[in-house]
Amino acid sequence: MKLRIDDITAEAKELSFAEPEAEINRILEKAPLIEFRVEEPIGVKVSYYRAGTELFFEGGLHASTTAICARCAEEFAAPSDRDFRFVLAPKAVGFDAEEDLRDEDLEFSLYDGDQIDLSPLIREQFLLSLPTRPLCQEDCRGLCPKCGINLNHTQCDCTLEVGHPGLAALRNLKVGRSS
Repeated sequence: MKLRIDDITAEAKELSFAEPEAEINRILEKAPLIEFRVEEPIGVKVSYYRAGTELFFEGGLHASTTAICARCAEEFAAPSDRDFRFVLAPKAVGFDAEEDLRDEDLEFSLYDGDQIDLSPLIREQFLLSLPTRPLCQEDCRGLCPKCGINLNHTQCDCTLEVGHPGLAALRNLKVGRSS
């Protein structure tokens, strides 16, 4: 979604649109672990206005996302919602590059030209909405480390040794006192 700079005025305007999922899925597929997939276009609602040369955007997004649980490896529906806010200023305001921005400037970015492409900003906000470890449920029991059965569905009869397996030889060590 592109907006012409001249069309952004001091009076706040609202906009709703659907951001296509294809580009985001392409980015997600390049990740080291493919844990997420967007199932349909991302719904975006945004309010925007201008104050001087700075452009202000505030809104939210909703995506129907499928994820693979980090514990049990089952696929599950994981809707993503995120409220966002960012300010854009022209590159001519004194910053040579975005590297000049500080950590506290996360909601601040630069623009150049006569239009704003919201798509990269929406993709970034969507990626920020994803959890670092997707879980199908908070108390997911995962897979049995011996037989691999999903412990959320069935209890197995495996016996698990307590402690680190690298220390197993020390369990049989007999320590006596010498006088």
